[in-house]
Amino acid sequence: MIELSSNNGVAEIVLNAPEKLNSLNEAGLVELDAAYDDAAAAASAGTVRALLLRGEGRAFCAGRDIAGVDGANDDARGYLEGLLTPLLQKMAAFPAPTFAAAQGACLGVGLGLLIATDVVYVAENAKFGSPFGNLGATLDSGGHWLFTETLGAHRTLDLVYSSDLISGAEAVAAGMFSRSMLAEDLLDFTRAAAAKAAGGPTLAFNASKTLVAGIRRERLGLWDAVVLENEAQVALSATADYAEGFAAFTAKRKPTFTGK
Repeated sequence: MIELSSNNGVAEIVLNAPEKLNSLNEAGLVELDAAYDDAAAAASAGTVRALLLRGEGRAFCAGRDIAGVDGANDDARGYLEGLLTPLLQKMAAFPAPTFAAAQGACLGVGLGLLIATDVVYVAENAKFGSPFGNLGATLDSGGHWLFTETLGAHRTLDLVYSSDLISGAEAVAAGMFSRSMLAEDLLDFTRAAAAKAAGGPTLAFNASKTLVAGIRRERLGLWDAVVLENEAQVALSATADYAEGFAAFTAKRKPTFTGK
């Protein structure tokens, strides 16, 4: 179900079970976790410098695959805490810029995969929300955090109580994700963005990734954030990419970054 390939420094992970809208059961999460491990090893070796996550078919990921799950005996803790949360944390810490292309249903676990990705581009037909009341369940995978952070408490609970869904265009307008576009343009656009990042100063990008995560986690004020930026810049000034960037600027040529 999970496919991993690599081309020109970009790893591409595909959720490939379109017949079930790429929903993920326990085995699917294990496969996805292993794919991120393999891609991270390639990133540490310098052969992967960006990652793209996508879903095959008309949906990105409709959530957990509950086919065959007995609600009366479901091990929800094992699925969420034992498998899903560690995977999401691993994705968020991936040692290179990450991108996702999301179309159609992006619900539950699918939403969590997007939250754990650095840059998310969505099709205008993407759908987000919390239609889990029909199961006697609620939003998980970080969905409450994202919705409350971007939509506010009232709109979040409105979506939870109503089971209404919002579109990709609405989600981007609310600041949930980066950009929305026609579904037919989504994959080419995201692949181009990932390729551009892979050719860029990935050490500097990773520094920004760490800074943004810290600012959000600690709710830092301006001057505390500036202190961290200063430390990151000093560390980068000792890298080959930093020297190359300044040399290329002086010589009026395009820089060649190596991630070192």
